[in-house]
Amino acid sequence: MSWTVKPSRTQEITKRTEPYLSDEAKAKYEKDLIPRYPERRGALLPILHDLQHHERCVPHQAMVEVAQFLNITPGEVLDTVSFYEEFHVEPVGRHVVAVCQSVACEACGHAAVLDHLKDKLGIDEHETTADGKVTLLALECLGACEKAPCMLRNDELIGPLTPDQAARLVDELE
Repeated sequence: MSWTVKPSRTQEITKRTEPYLSDEAKAKYEKDLIPRYPERRGALLPILHDLQHHERCVPHQAMVEVAQFLNITPGEVLDTVSFYEEFHVEPVGRHVVAVCQSVACEACGHAAVLDHLKDKLGIDEHETTADGKVTLLALECLGACEKAPCMLRNDELIGPLTPDQAARLVDELE
């Protein structure tokens, strides 16, 4: 693994004209989410999940809008997005396949599953196929050691798996 240096200081953040948090979305969050928490910031994760679901990522513009809505700093939102592996700042494929690489999955052969999927899809981990169909991830732990080696296919936890079973499950997408 190597470090990739990005020109963050001079990087231009693309903006779209319509906001990610529409007035309707804000009204829904005010009604359904904000009352559940003693502080507004408590609604941060559910709002980020909603954005991720609809946009397939959490763009920088959306992070600023969420920060303004919750009266927190954009840095706090970015810290949250960058801490959790399930959030992405760039769009992911229509389907996300995530192979667990915890100690239990490592002992049970996760590397063979991941390598087989990389070969099959023609991409490396944390990349998306050219057609935008599948993003392949390697995650630290899915919390399912009893199913090692396991993976998530979109939101479905599956395991234990052989490399061929994992490939068949990917073939079944769309």
